Amino acid sequence: MYRFLLTPRWWGINVFVLLAIPFCVFMGSWQLGRFEDRVQDHRAATEQVAAGRDEAARPLDSMLPVDKSTAGRRVTASGRYGEQLLVPGRELDGRRGFYVLTLLRTGSGKALPVVRGWLPGAADAAKAPAPPAGEVTVTGALQASEAPGDDGVSARGGLPAGQTAAISSASLVNLVPYRLYDAWVTLDKGDAGMKAVPARAPSGSGLDLKAFQNLGYTGEWFVFAGFVVFMWFRLLRREIEFQRDAALGLVPEDRAPVPSA
Repeated sequence: MYRFLLTPRWWGINVFVLLAIPFCVFMGSWQLGRFEDRVQDHRAATEQVAAGRDEAARPLDSMLPVDKSTAGRRVTASGRYGEQLLVPGRELDGRRGFYVLTLLRTGSGKALPVVRGWLPGAADAAKAPAPPAGEVTVTGALQASEAPGDDGVSARGGLPAGQTAAISSASLVNLVPYRLYDAWVTLDKGDAGMKAVPARAPSGSGLDLKAFQNLGYTGEWFVFAGFVVFMWFRLLRREIEFQRDAALGLVPEDRAPVPSA
């Protein structure tokens, strides 16, 4: 009854099934591995940010450029505060508010964006405390430049003068008359009564949309593998039923069933 499995048509079906199942399992395992790597990156980055709060601060220039190994680490820099901007639409402890961002003009000739703290409510320059005058030394967590679409970072434009949606050299270069570091610092302690903004894990190391896309693709590939097996058994059952009917003379033997879904 199963001699039909040796026909050219079934050879093609069987070869396809034998190739498709391992391929789907391999792709599903690869996507799962990508998800697990992102989970591990997220865990390592979170632990690094937590550990960075207790380590000694290092000079800013020794920790640049910002990458996954330096993001969240404590740094120190000296200079004089200059231009001040507001970063609206930022949440802290479940409340909506804004960051107070002040440019620290360092001896290197570049300015370092420093988030001095967070205030609740709509962004209002009148609410933001003025920065200290004279030479200051700041200590805080080093952060990579933000990009629109990052967690909490708005992509909208058309903000009022004195505001920026993202803390990045690309966003600030047209707003301030300084050369800029491609990084920023959030102070350990909020300045002038403001709330300190906690350091975040670097972009791309969290459980973001891409991570859950990997998990979704994992499920899809394993479903495809199961679907291939299901369709093979369905075609096999139809062929067996046809052979049985042909043996009983219910259908001509030369009319083989056409595989279909």
